[in-house]
Order: sequence, then structure tokens, then C-alpha cells
Amino acid sequence: MHVRNHVVDTNRYAKCVEISKRVRWDIDKDVVRGRSFDFGKKFLPDGLSKVGELPFLTPSEKRFFSQIQGRTYANIFGLVERFIGAKVLEVSREHWLGDQVALEALVRFTDEELKHQELFRRVERMAGEGMPAGYRFLPQPNEVAAAVLGASTWAVLGLTLDIELFVQLHYRESIDPDTDLSELWKDVFLYHWKEESQHAIMDEMEWIREDAKLTPEQRDAAVDDLIGLVGAVDGILQAQSKADGDYFLLAAGRSFTSEEAELIRATFLRAYRWQYIVSGVQEPRFVEVLGSLITPAQGERIQAALAPLFN
Repeated sequence: MHVRNHVVDTNRYAKCVEISKRVRWDIDKDVVRGRSFDFGKKFLPDGLSKVGELPFLTPSEKRFFSQIQGRTYANIFGLVERFIGAKVLEVSREHWLGDQVALEALVRFTDEELKHQELFRRVERMAGEGMPAGYRFLPQPNEVAAAVLGASTWAVLGLTLDIELFVQLHYRESIDPDTDLSELWKDVFLYHWKEESQHAIMDEMEWIREDAKLTPEQRDAAVDDLIGLVGAVDGILQAQSKADGDYFLLAAGRSFTSEEAELIRATFLRAYRWQYIVSGVQEPRFVEVLGSLITPAQGERIQAALAPLFN
């Protein structure tokens, strides 16, 4: 049952294709260019890492703190792009015998996500070459993707839009202005941002198109799915923040008081919740699009579920 009329906006998809062709880049030729990470510099800026909440760390420890988070940041994106690419390929099926411009845009989207996964696998290998042994990235991409893809398409597209909007927010407001970051690490996210910009436009269009197919009851169930996906993301962040905190404490080369150690672990979790959940759900475009699809009561359910993550 179609409860809302929806027309595919060929021109918007065409603009995404045009931009995709114009900004397309190669991992070795454009991004890496034979360089290595500068481990004498930060990876993540302070506004994302929350390292300013740990005044007892030395400058080198603050730098290492940012590098651990930067390594996890790249790994998280490699993780989410596993299910994003699969979902986009799936929804492209609905354009196979329809709008061929939309189909081309989504096929390009999928191809770029596969390239991004390879880029982030490269980042992990290169980060490992210059950081102490003992780092572990706990979630398994295929297992997480399978679990996420078990949710409704509406919920997965909503989560995807959230992710790809906060990618842009982080780059524009925190990464790009910071002149103290490793140049190569910064370039990784410059080039990633260039292609993610049009991905967010397509996420929005596909989410609205999917929404137009749902009954009120189906949409209400999809809201619950979205809440469940955010909860699952938070579970991943809790586990990874503990692992990263333990790695920092082990590799820092000095002892900390129990209170300091607990604050270090808590700051990893606060930073990760900010990076991967809070900054996205507060992003104005996401708030606007989500608000246009749901009822006030559904919005209140979402807010109640998110409230504990804002602390």
C-alpha cells in the first residue's frame, strides 16, 4: 500500500553522477602518494577526541590518544561501509527497469563505498606499522553488516543518512580547520568527504522513496528498528572504547591512578558516542528529514532512547 506519492527526481540523481565523475580519485595516485602517517602529529582533532577532558595527560600522551581514536575512526567507517554498500546495491534493484540515471548514480555510490573500504583497510595497516602492538578492533564487519541488514530498509537508510551527514560535519568543522594533524591522515578524510557529499543526497532521496511505500504501521515498526540499530551501534562503541582505553593504558608507558584510568576509558566512550551517534542525530539536515517522515509521538520515542547517550 502506497500511502504517499513519490516521483524520482532524475535531475538530482544526474547531479550526483556529474559530481561523482568530477571528484573521482585513486587511493595510490591521489591520496597516499607514497607517504606514511606522521606519528609526531595528531590524527583526530581535539573537538572529536575529547582529549581536552584529560588535563593530566602529557602532550605526547594526548597525541597518542588521538591516534588511537583516529585508527578506530577509520576502522568504524570501513565497518559501516560494508552494510551501506550492500544496502545501496539492494535498493538499486528498484531502478533496474526504471530510471537509468538513478541506477547509474547508485551503482557509482556502491563502487565508491567498495573503494572506501579498501582505503580504510590500508589506513589500518599503515597505522599498525607505526603504533605499539596490542591494538584490537573488536567488531567483525560481516557479522555487523548481516545484523544491520536484518532491519527494515527504512531504518538502514535512516542510519546511513545519519552516518554520511556526520562524516561531512566532522570534516568541515573539525578536521579541515586543524593544522596540527598528520597530513596524510587529513587527506584520507578530505578525499573520503569529497565522495560522501553526494552519497548523503542519494541516501535522503532513497529514504524518502522507501518511506512513501510504507503504511503507518510499517513506519512505526521501522522507527523501532532505527532505535534498535542505534542501540546496537552504542553496544559496539562501549566494547571498542573499553578496548581502546585498555590499549592506551598498556602502551602509555607509565601508571595512572584508578580514577585517571577510569576517566580515560570514560572519555573514549564519550568521544565515540559524540562522534558516531550524537553529532549525527543533531545534524540539522538529518533532524529536518527525519522530522518530515515521522509523527511527534515517534519523535518522542526516538528522543527517549537517545537521551542516555548524551551524557
